Amino acid sequence: VPQDYTKATEWYEKAAEQGNFNAQYSLGECYYYGRGVPQDYTKATEWYEKAAEQGHKYAQYSLGYCYYHGQGIPENHKKAVEWYRKAAEQNDISALNALGNCYYYGKGVPQDYTKATEWYEKAAEQGYKYAQYSLGYCYYHGQGIPENHKKAVEWYRKAAEQNDISALNALGNCYYYGKGVPQDYTKATEWYEKAAEQGNFNAQYSLGECYYYGRGVPQDYTKATEWYEKAAEQGHKYAQYSLGYCYYHGQGI
Repeated sequence: VPQDYTKATEWYEKAAEQGNFNAQYSLGECYYYGRGVPQDYTKATEWYEKAAEQGHKYAQYSLGYCYYHGQGIPENHKKAVEWYRKAAEQNDISALNALGNCYYYGKGVPQDYTKATEWYEKAAEQGYKYAQYSLGYCYYHGQGIPENHKKAVEWYRKAAEQNDISALNALGNCYYYGKGVPQDYTKATEWYEKAAEQGNFNAQYSLGECYYYGRGVPQDYTKATEWYEKAAEQGHKYAQYSLGYCYYHGQGI
């Protein structure tokens, strides 16, 4: 049939009202994203909760997410952790990663980098790119796990292969500073560019630096200022200073 979110929600609602937890979750998604019905976080959480209480792992994760961010329901990190944990017990990889974040930032649980890395690893091993990046970050900085730049690069690379822009930028840094890999400005700029083109302001600034100083690319003040400006417009303070410096001295602009 032709795609029709309005009709979809009508059928979901008929099933949801009779207790079908898949329909309850799907109806929650429709309200959350405003598909076929006006966006309404409150109604979304109501339907998520009905499905979550019946053990629907995606609804459990989504309800936890709403509690974490205070969407449609008062913000409550402890409640978020409770629902994330229920979903994680069913091996929902988004929930595994979310629990890692809760332990990493101390939201709803005491801050514990060791437990954070344990949860990240569970999700990372199943290919969840955000957890792969986070696990790489923990290895890079020695948070909750012994510092190991080679391991960091391994996990960053796995996430970068799935086009995670934070990982793309992180790999650029590893090559730029020679952490876990031999220092290589050319490869650094290649990774920075991949992230910068997708809007990562740290990568945009770093790419600007590479062009400014001629590291891995021919020196080019014009391209440097172009990348500084992209990062500066997103609030990157070092890029804002560098762009101001270029205006002051008439370099590339």
